[in-house]
Amino acid sequence: MHRYSPIRLLSALILVAIMVTGCVTTSSASSTPTPTPTPTPTPAAPVANAGTTPPPAQLAASTQAPTTNDSSAATPIAVPQPSSATTTPAATANPGTAIDPFAPVVSIVKQVQPSVVTVLTENGLGSGIVYNADGMIVTNNHVVAGATSLTVAFASGEQVPATLVGTDPIGDVAVLKVDKTGLPAASFETALPQVGQLAVAIGSPLGFEDTVTVGIVSGLQRTIPGSAQESQALVDLIQTDAAISPGNSGGALVDANSKVIGMNVAYIPPSASAVSIGFAIPAVTVSAIADDLIAGKPVQHAFLGIRYGQLTPQIAQQYSISSDHGLVVLEVQSGSPAESAGMKPGDVILSVAGQAMNQVEDLLAALHNHAPGDTVPVVVERNKQQQTLQVTLGNQS
Repeated sequence: MHRYSPIRLLSALILVAIMVTGCVTTSSASSTPTPTPTPTPTPAAPVANAGTTPPPAQLAASTQAPTTNDSSAATPIAVPQPSSATTTPAATANPGTAIDPFAPVVSIVKQVQPSVVTVLTENGLGSGIVYNADGMIVTNNHVVAGATSLTVAFASGEQVPATLVGTDPIGDVAVLKVDKTGLPAASFETALPQVGQLAVAIGSPLGFEDTVTVGIVSGLQRTIPGSAQESQALVDLIQTDAAISPGNSGGALVDANSKVIGMNVAYIPPSASAVSIGFAIPAVTVSAIADDLIAGKPVQHAFLGIRYGQLTPQIAQQYSISSDHGLVVLEVQSGSPAESAGMKPGDVILSVAGQAMNQVEDLLAALHNHAPGDTVPVVVERNKQQQTLQVTLGNQS
């Protein structure tokens, strides 16, 4: 039997106390993340569709070296980032009893999660939202584009074959139908959310079904620079810092009242110096397009009828253009609203309906705010002189 002198015993106790204290100190320090500095916005940031991800059979490989199988495969995948929205723990109601600040989120998820599905195709997977109890599911067009096999996986684990009701590539919305009734339809908000309010994203990023991330509504009516080359849907969007990743496309962005405020569609990856910058199509836009598709009506989008590019200093200097911003008209389609209004190749569009044209997405955003048949003033520069054309917009079906 070993004996310890009082001095040795005291030394051992002191050593143990130091070790325990060190563990507590280290743990406490790691629980408080260092604030991440806000990045400077990049004018032409690369944009990644938030879906689709590889089929389930490929998930094991893609989690080690993530890649996308959609049209944005050349864009780096955004690694989920912690939401920049922090919540200060509430004061305790009773000594020693802490109130969970995320308790409302738990309630939201319980109510909405059954209404969010996973959409599987032979090309990959994305997310979707139960639109009505009769089997209609809404998702992004880019999730199902080119697919011949469609399956919807519900939160219960049940998988059901689906058929395509209709798509709107311009709005990036599609409607699917499953042979199943009594579904838990989500409730769609009819007005835009407010900046700063709670935003909960639910979907299947990288195939992880029923994933929930939390943030706030960071901005409204956002346009993603450089997105016009890929999709016209990337204008007039809701911005959120709730983490969005490949596979979230078509999933729900939900408010504190458990209503869908948007359909997740894209994000800017960290490779563009971005942290938690995601985007969603407003619910009111999704609903309007879905209702037309379900009713078999053509979805209407305001149409000008031109091919155009952004004015650069080099172009301005070469052609003696006095304006320092605008869109150069490269071609005017025969019989288009632009031709009827007198627009000509070489004109520089300075503004549409009072909105300055600084980048190509600005025209898409301006048209998005109008309907076919609306007459809007278009200010152009021609031969160093400004003039205003009254253009009656057509319909791009």
